[in-house]
Amino acid sequence: MDILLLSNFLKWCCILNVSILFISTLALSLMSDFIYRVHGQIFQLSRQAFNTQIYQFLALYKLLVLVFNLTPYMALWLIQG
Repeated sequence: MDILLLSNFLKWCCILNVSILFISTLALSLMSDFIYRVHGQIFQLSRQAFNTQIYQFLALYKLLVLVFNLTPYMALWLIQG
């Protein structure tokens, strides 16, 4: 596998994952009450616990995207010159 193929792969992974993160954040901002009603009934969560879990999910997802997609892509981009 050459560097160009790997950097293109990581670029598209980055684009897709950042899009998923953006859509998730937007959906949770706009439809928070609906999402809480659905998941609160299934998992018996309080509103505060739900908000904490959602915040932790978004923070972890963002961190994973940065570490496993964006950082390797930027390193390969710098190597290519």
